[in-house]
Formats: sequence, C-alpha cells, structure tokens
Amino acid sequence: MRAAPTMQVQSRTRQIVRLTVVIAAIAFSCTSRVNGFEPDFLFPLENVTIAQGRDAIFTCVVNNIGGNRVAWIKADTKAILAIHEHVITNNERLSVTHNDYNTWTLNVRTVRREDRGTYMCQVNTDPMKSQSAFLEVVIPPDIVYEDTSGDMMIPEGGSAKLICKARGYPEPKILWRREDGGDIIVRTGTTVKTKMTSVEGESLLLSKVTRSEMGAYLCIAANGVPPSVSKRLMLHVHFHPLVQVPNQLVGAPQKTDITLQCYVEASPKSINYWTRESGEMIISNDKYNMTELTVSYYSAQMKLTIRKLKKSDLGGYKCISKNSIGEAEGNIRVYEMDLSKPRTPSEDDDDNAINKFDSEEDDYENKNTGRNSSSNSPSLKDQSHRLPRSSSNIIRCINSVMLIPILMLMEY
Repeated sequence: MRAAPTMQVQSRTRQIVRLTVVIAAIAFSCTSRVNGFEPDFLFPLENVTIAQGRDAIFTCVVNNIGGNRVAWIKADTKAILAIHEHVITNNERLSVTHNDYNTWTLNVRTVRREDRGTYMCQVNTDPMKSQSAFLEVVIPPDIVYEDTSGDMMIPEGGSAKLICKARGYPEPKILWRREDGGDIIVRTGTTVKTKMTSVEGESLLLSKVTRSEMGAYLCIAANGVPPSVSKRLMLHVHFHPLVQVPNQLVGAPQKTDITLQCYVEASPKSINYWTRESGEMIISNDKYNMTELTVSYYSAQMKLTIRKLKKSDLGGYKCISKNSIGEAEGNIRVYEMDLSKPRTPSEDDDDNAINKFDSEEDDYENKNTGRNSSSNSPSLKDQSHRLPRSSSNIIRCINSVMLIPILMLMEY
C-alpha cells in the first residue's frame, strides 16, 4: 500500500529538479558576463560519423566561461539535452561531463539510427553563442536472406537468375564473383558472349548455361562501412554422364602391374564402377585396386590397377558411370606385350653395313645394265652366289690390275 505514494513522491521530486534546472538556465541566459572577458570557443565542434551500436562523443571547449553555462541541444528537434552537468532529456543513453575548467563532453552510447542529426553546444551569453556538428550514423551491410536466392539446380542449356539483396546505410552495392576465381559468362542476344571477372547489381542472369559454369557464386555486399558481407550460392548444372578413355588399347608383359584410366563427367554426381567384358563387376581386392580422383564439381578420374598381369586378365574392360539422368561407358582392351630379347647394337651395325654395300652394288649394276632398282622386272643377278664384302673387294682389285696391260697394248 505504501509503494504507490513512494513512486509518486519520487516522480514529483524529479519534476521539481528538472524545473529548477530549467529556471536556472533561464536565469543564466539573462547574465551576459561576470568578468571583463567574453566567452569564446577554443576549437570547433567536429562532425562525428559512427557505426550503429557504437558510442559517439562531442567535445566542446569554451574559454572564459565565467558565470555562464553550457547547454547541449539537438538542433533538428530543438530539444534541450543537457545544461552544464545535468541531463534534461529522458534518454538514458545520454551523459555529460565537465573537467572543471573549459571542456564539456556529450556522450551518446550505443548509437541508433534515430540519433542521427545536428548537435549544438550553446553558451548563454547575450547574444547567445553556439557551434554545431553533425552526427552521422552508418550501418554496415547485411544480407536480406529472405529476399536472396538459395542454391539452384538447372539443366544444361537452361537459364538461371540469381538475386541478392542487402540493407545498410549508405545503401550497399552488390558484386557477384565466382568462388574459384573463374569468369562469369554474360550472354546478350543469340551470339554475343562476354567473360567478366565480376558483375555488379542485385540480379545475375545466366543463360544457355554450360557445365563449365557450374560452381559457387558469391554475392558480396559493401557500402564502405566494414565489414563487407557475402553469401555463397551454389549453381548445379545437370547433364547426362560422359565417359572419355585416353587409351583404349593397353598392353603390358605378364607378371607386371597395369593401370587403366577413364575420365567421367556427370551431374548430379554419378556412381562409377568397373566391369569385365562379360559384365562381371570388379571389386577391390589383392588383384584389383580402384581409385577415383575428383577433378572438379562434375568431373572425376577413374583408375583400375591390375596386379601381376596373367593370361586370364587379358581382354575387355568397361568403366561405367550412372546418375539419375542416364549412363555412359568406356571400353578398354588389355593385351599381352611380348618383350623378346632385342638384337645387340653390334649385330645391327654389321647388318646395316652389309645392306648398304649390297645396295651400292645393286645400284652400280643397274646403272651399267640400264635397269632401274625400283623396277618391277625380275633381277637376273644370281643372289645365291653373293660374295662377302672382302672377297668382292679383292676381285675388283684384280680386274683393275688386269685391265691396265690391255689399255697399254691398245695405244700401240
């Protein structure tokens, strides 16, 4: 029963205090000066730009204050905020301090957007003196998730429109980039295609989308007030699986390891596996080792290693890729590579020398008989009695020696 009267007393007490301060302010305004010096501002009141949620401070330095008083006023609403060290307004986030000399400060804690405006430091001289400064409240950007696109799935060749909206003050600008740093393909008309590292605007239109455009797109909002913010949007492009085989015929000697490779492109993600030509599915064990390496969002490399190749391992193999849209396969044939003992270099050189000599001898005989070495007519030379190179040289030498006396007799 006593609580209500007590609260009424406290409320009336506060009203009396405020009324007393206002009366004092009016009285102070009638006092022009106490001494012979006129009050003046030592420094101008500086504008303040502050992010929402932080504290803003205005500092007013007045020399020769004498018996005058300093008041703080919000100019756009003409509301008296404080006189000397007393806060008049009901705003609990406001406070004033005085260093007992010439400096007065107004502190606005946890600044809100509605605190924005012109603040005045006023001295009650006659005429009144004042200086003003502006409080600008900026707001970091923030993504409006309810108005922004999420992850998207489209068929290859289709179109996608990505939308991103943000709020803040000043109004944020939206920039689109690819997370992997790749180009954004902007198509205008039917043939014009432009590659851009970034695109500005709330919406990003992608048309005739290919699988290479699949990936994460970043919507980045910035207005000069840190921090910038972004949202990641994943663009999935669906298409039929594609299998590429770099080597369709692979050989190796027996008892060695051999590796088969296939490259797969598919979206949605596919199930990839290997089979024998007969359709028997291959599983990893001591004989077979299967690995799959992801290359991009939609491509992968399949590998099958066959250990200690033997006769039963020869034949056809298939790499198969299946997803919800379809399936594809690649074929590889494994054969045994015969690595017989190669001929030694010395043997090869001897053969080459003999073949060269034989070729020269054939050319010589063809020139003398008027026959062409490339002619289809059969050769009349008896190949079965070909002499070794050393014997042929001796015979030629004997023929030359015997020819000399005959030539000498002819001169006589």
